Amino acid sequence: MSPRKPPSRRPAGVTPTGGAASAPRAASALAATTPWSYAPAPESREIVSIRPRYGLFIDGRERAPIDGEVTVTYNPATEEPLAEIAKGSPADADRAIEAAERAHRKVWSRLAPRERAKYLYRISRIMQERSREFAVTETLDSGKPIRESRDVDVPLAAAHFWYYAGWADKLDYAVPGRSPESLGVVGQVIPWNFPLLMLAWKIAPALAAGNTVVLKPASTTPLTALLFADVCRQAELPDGVVNIVTGPGSTGMSILTDPRIAKVAFTGSTAVGIKIAQGIAGQGKALTLELGGKAANIVFDDAALDQAVEGVINGIFFNQGEVCCAGSRLLVQESIADEFIARLRDRMGTLRVGDPMDKNTDVGAINSRDQMEKIAELVASGVAEGADLWQPACDLPSRGWFFRPTLFTGVAQSHRIAREEIFGPVLAAITFRTIDEAIEKANNTAYGLSAGIWTEKGSRILDVAARLKAGVVWANTFNRFDPTAPFGGYKESGYGREGGVQGLHAYLRMS
Repeated sequence: MSPRKPPSRRPAGVTPTGGAASAPRAASALAATTPWSYAPAPESREIVSIRPRYGLFIDGRERAPIDGEVTVTYNPATEEPLAEIAKGSPADADRAIEAAERAHRKVWSRLAPRERAKYLYRISRIMQERSREFAVTETLDSGKPIRESRDVDVPLAAAHFWYYAGWADKLDYAVPGRSPESLGVVGQVIPWNFPLLMLAWKIAPALAAGNTVVLKPASTTPLTALLFADVCRQAELPDGVVNIVTGPGSTGMSILTDPRIAKVAFTGSTAVGIKIAQGIAGQGKALTLELGGKAANIVFDDAALDQAVEGVINGIFFNQGEVCCAGSRLLVQESIADEFIARLRDRMGTLRVGDPMDKNTDVGAINSRDQMEKIAELVASGVAEGADLWQPACDLPSRGWFFRPTLFTGVAQSHRIAREEIFGPVLAAITFRTIDEAIEKANNTAYGLSAGIWTEKGSRILDVAARLKAGVVWANTFNRFDPTAPFGGYKESGYGREGGVQGLHAYLRMS
């Protein structure tokens, strides 16, 4: 990892010549001339033991795929193979669905709700106890910085199981006046950007509601799902309650379209979501889709600018921008645009891009070569269409799939970078003059997953939030999640909600 550029202020806790009493002028002069940098702080890989080969997790046991085929999962930061992964087929999916159906009929649906809750609590505790193992595995397999895996993904995943464990014996209170029942076997397909967290978002409410699960993780990031299978064994979860089938997208589609699947949950691209909706049309399945996004982060002229800069940075460069709700469109009021963009560039210049296993890294590796090429193609289109590109000066690692943080100014609404989901560390800045213009531009998209508002006025927050066509609206913050809060979108961002009691409703049949 290359050292970052010198910061504008002396790092907290560091004195220039050995004393807190050093003159401010001397400290300021030294900060301007001394190349402060971060020493490498790598997380140890020794905490995890990645096996050479993994099978499918069906009916409580590891199974070899019927066809005997495997794929390879790679470390995006080094391009080195991590493990061979079983390539599940529709025949393997059939075995998993059969096991889940049997477990639902004979065990899980008959179990007292309080007993089901005990299993979810146990899973949550084990995930917390093995949190470092999960964090390292997630970073090695996905390319996200270890700091994010450690501080966001793993704690939130454990919290979802803890939260829904509390609901397991209170389902009557979740739907007052109704008699809730489990649906049966649910089919779930999750993406590669938040492999463990998306697993928790889906499995936890499904089990709390009394359903059993067949889950297919993304082909490029299966390792934390397979590690979760080990947690299920450790928690002594009854056989067949959770089944994990790795493999290509066609295997996932065979799971979701199977007539024995009562509920479908998918997180991923809008294009695949459309195919799934078409594939299960007329089957009467319950369905939730959490798809793409092109969120607007709106900065008004009365916003606290430094706070807003940090929010915009977090909104687009968190997880390398590989976030469906990323704030990839910056709408900044014209009167402060120049100053805000200048501050934003200064802050981007301090971002550390490099080894995801280094605790100092801000922006890690892109998940795959295919995704990196897609990002590069869309960035090239932005230049070709006349937008102004700016990237901070930074050396990228010689190996691995990395992309510089990128800012476009002079962006028009018609540009592809303003309309299409890039799913990378690329921000498109657009100016506005009035509140009405900001709302019109924010809503001028096929998506409707999230949005951000930056202003000092509470009345403006309430007014703008009510007029934005987005499922989640953050005010003076961005990318904040909680198990108790529902998440989902409108338009081509999908429908249904995950999280909170609303996420539980999706897994219940009401009578």
